Amino acid sequence: MPANETKINQQLISYLLLRRCIGFLGISLPIILVAGAFFYGDCKLIQSSISDYYHTEMRNIFVGVLCAIALFMFTYVGNDYRDRIAGNLASIFALGIAFFPTYVDLDSGSCGTNCLDYEPWVSIMHFTFAALFFIVLIYFSLVLFTQSNYEKNERPEQKRKRDTLYRICGYIMIVCIVLIAIYAAFIKTKFPEIKKLDPVFWLESIALFAFGISWLTKGQFLFEDE
Repeated sequence: MPANETKINQQLISYLLLRRCIGFLGISLPIILVAGAFFYGDCKLIQSSISDYYHTEMRNIFVGVLCAIALFMFTYVGNDYRDRIAGNLASIFALGIAFFPTYVDLDSGSCGTNCLDYEPWVSIMHFTFAALFFIVLIYFSLVLFTQSNYEKNERPEQKRKRDTLYRICGYIMIVCIVLIAIYAAFIKTKFPEIKKLDPVFWLESIALFAFGISWLTKGQFLFEDE
């Protein structure tokens, strides 16, 4: 095999591996936090949101995974300048989520043990970064990942399957974010009993699963080209 062809294949493998790593991190984050808090932090309760795990014994894991996602996003190149810009923005927003913690209510059954008294603006910054992060992820799934050099009716079957899955994941993330916003703005105060079901945690987890599946598919872990 010619040397430049070998180099191209190596670069292709590294790009696919990078995308798969991002996908696995997204999917595994909620699982790691819940399992780690249960076994290591003796926390038998699921927290109200994924961000609340910052205030448990899983703080370092929470921050570490987000920093890893930020690093992978920063090194992500993609096909053109839009991928690079989106990757850099996602990296910044992921770091913002990690280093601007959310407010946690210790009277709501939280397992928080590392809580500090933060100013309200810190929590506002956290939610802003989280919203922007998911907006970029949705942009990746619905716009960037569905791009192709083929004409629409000439795309290979595996590419068409991947595009369908990208769109499903993108729309799932949109629905989850909208439902979280509706819950926070209207439902939370009118129906406080719903909080016991941890709707924000589950919606965030579903959104992260969709994000992870989208990136795993981009890494051709699913529907790999023949």
